Amino acid sequence: MAQYEVLLPKMGESVAEATVIKWLKQPGDMISLDDTLLEIATDKVDSEVPSPVAGKLIKQLYSEDEVVQVGAVIALIETEGAASASAPAEEEKAAPVAAEEPVAEPAAEQAAAIPGTEQLGDTTAGAHSFMPAPADAEADRFYSPLVKSIAAQEHISVQELNTITGSGAEGRLTKDDLLRYIQQDRKNIPVAAAKTESFAAQKPAAPVQHSAQQPAAISHIATPAVSVGGADEIIEMDRMGKIISDHMTMSKHTSAHVTSFVEADVTNMVLWRDRVKKNFEKRENEKITFTPIFIEAVAKAIKDFPMINVSVNGTQIIKRKDINIGMAAALPTGNLIVPVIKNADQFNLVGLTKSVNDLAGRARAAKLKPDETQNGTFTLTNVGSFGNVMGTPIINQPQVAILAVGAIKKKPAVLETEYGDVIAIRHMMFLSLSYDHRVVNGALGGTFVRRVADYLENWDINREI
Repeated sequence: MAQYEVLLPKMGESVAEATVIKWLKQPGDMISLDDTLLEIATDKVDSEVPSPVAGKLIKQLYSEDEVVQVGAVIALIETEGAASASAPAEEEKAAPVAAEEPVAEPAAEQAAAIPGTEQLGDTTAGAHSFMPAPADAEADRFYSPLVKSIAAQEHISVQELNTITGSGAEGRLTKDDLLRYIQQDRKNIPVAAAKTESFAAQKPAAPVQHSAQQPAAISHIATPAVSVGGADEIIEMDRMGKIISDHMTMSKHTSAHVTSFVEADVTNMVLWRDRVKKNFEKRENEKITFTPIFIEAVAKAIKDFPMINVSVNGTQIIKRKDINIGMAAALPTGNLIVPVIKNADQFNLVGLTKSVNDLAGRARAAKLKPDETQNGTFTLTNVGSFGNVMGTPIINQPQVAILAVGAIKKKPAVLETEYGDVIAIRHMMFLSLSYDHRVVNGALGGTFVRRVADYLENWDINREI
């Protein structure tokens, strides 16, 4: 008999960790090849981890709600194969052993070793106290991308992070630990103690010059006390709800939100879809909705105004080459998730339709892959699907703009004809663009949303698909 070490598989280029949601197999259970061992969560995507071998589960190395790093051993399975079955796991473990004696690195090498600050959900909670961490733990202590991102925003140095005791697995520093430290403990630390190299300074990007009148960081406002009556019901937020709450609050604190509105006459677009939808479904075995049409118009407008397809890093503007459009999809739980169509400008309308239907269907079935919600550069949300005529959406960081499309309603409208103005029944809708006024001014934001509306209004009713 041999023991096989099951590793947490790699789930995408930008995914470094996952949270154990539920074990579906217990110690002592017999397992077949590809049986699902456990369910995990990365950011807002839930996934299943299948067993790579058949055998008997003898040990679970992580409990539910614990955070696991990609490549870590999560379970032991007893198999009938040779001892070499666990060789890949032994090779994975060999590298960290050689790092027992830390060696000082040049600043440039340290900077290159720090990964990007993707937004990852971290729901591990727990109390902590402010006390120095052991020296040997500081040398190679792991920090999640979200923790690094918060530290960079708050100008917290690496040395300062190393002094915070974490409540996660093996003393890992969680997002909740860091936020609690910022709100409660950091105010008691002398300013001189924080004047050391920060995560923001270690980023590989070119140095950023800050002016002497740089605005102070936003102070954290204490949450007001809430009274609870005897007949009131207390409902705990689910995991995704907590992540969305944190992300939306962070976005409002990060970006100066402004919203511009445009009303569009989309009669030709509606009549065209009514004409082609039956034949399209028969030919492609896919339903064509308005969403791929909206995405096509957005992609064209981004090409016309590429400075809407950017991100902000301090005083630097990162102009994105790829046009990756996220589309907010409603889940059965009532939460929203944003799968991303990568390089949306390179798809024709048939390709966009298939991509939209595939991502929306797998989002509702909780079958999305972690990478399919990452690296968006612009987001579209259809508030019209809920019967709303307009909305003021919150920017999906680190993007700088999000477009909400409202419900299409029949309304009387004034038309200019060669015989004079007439009133006619037209299909009308509102488009609302929320944008980051730090880098997108009113002229760019207003002109961009107007251009999207122009593409929809000027739809060719005779277009072939």
